[in-house]
Amino acid sequence: MRTDTPPPPRTATRLPPVLGLLLLAPVCAEYLAGYDDSTGNVTELLGGLVVFVPLYGCAALIIRETARRAGRGRPAMLLLATAFGVLQPGMIDQAMFNPSYRDIDYLGPMLEATYVPALGLGGYLSLGWVAGHVIFSVCAPIAIVETFVPDRRATPWLGLPGLAVAVVAFGLAAAFVVKWHLDTEGFVPTAAQLTGAGAVVVALIVAAFATGRRPAPPIGRPAPGPWVVGVVAFVLLLVPDLFALVVEWAGLDPAMAIDWRGFAVLAGRLAVLLALLWTWSRRTGWGAHHRLAVAGGALLSTSVTAFVTEPIGDVTAAAKLGHNMFFLIGVVLLIASAGVRASRAGRVTV
Repeated sequence: MRTDTPPPPRTATRLPPVLGLLLLAPVCAEYLAGYDDSTGNVTELLGGLVVFVPLYGCAALIIRETARRAGRGRPAMLLLATAFGVLQPGMIDQAMFNPSYRDIDYLGPMLEATYVPALGLGGYLSLGWVAGHVIFSVCAPIAIVETFVPDRRATPWLGLPGLAVAVVAFGLAAAFVVKWHLDTEGFVPTAAQLTGAGAVVVALIVAAFATGRRPAPPIGRPAPGPWVVGVVAFVLLLVPDLFALVVEWAGLDPAMAIDWRGFAVLAGRLAVLLALLWTWSRRTGWGAHHRLAVAGGALLSTSVTAFVTEPIGDVTAAAKLGHNMFFLIGVVLLIASAGVRASRAGRVTV
């Protein structure tokens, strides 16, 4: 069993994981995919963190701290992450409802292909926005940073004053983004759209706190190895991109990749991944390496597809390649370092 060691100083236990999550969440949310016109521009990337750290980093930190303080585990964290996944594109940058969001040409056809008039949104795009925030803005960064602090994985990192600062910082960043989009695009969702999004956010938060404190009883069968888990997560998260490539290579109707057939592929891979993780995480032997494998597979999937993602704006091929290589190598080193930390923590025995 683990040895009992004196607790490290407060700054050593709280500050490093907090800072790590504040930085990793926005990087995973905005920079790994290399989709924006800031791709490869170091000055713009660093400047963007002024907004993205409180917007994404504080959101991930608030979600983690709230779940841990309430004694809840991954299911509650997942529901809170989904609430943020609706809040961000539905009420903050409002991309879920905006047919000309940032004047990105390809978003219009993607919205129209699965447009639901009664809701004023596109099914495919909305699911993509929400799932992307759940996985890359919240869950994967939390899982990776927690791997580096195994003794504090299930405990809060912030006191109430620190949590209050995070809430205020997130609120200010969210207000800034709302105003920026209003000033630059002039788009305002209808009252019904905002009310509907808000109701979904509240319902998800309530559901998160309704989850039990006790984990589900384990199943006797052993969990698959971390490499298997990581490869499965990596492949499943690539399924929509692979489907689009197959459609293109086969000369089929490209609308298949973004209409309700594409929606079914997107939703199906998420359902399969959730079902597998729910089953595997209840088996004996599931631990830090498995959680890291899921998060690592997710980040690698985006880092790889970034090479075929066409950035918006005027981005040179050299800037795009340099950006993608930098973040791919960074992700590999981060996962490797976390894996070493998990292995060392597992070897501390008496």
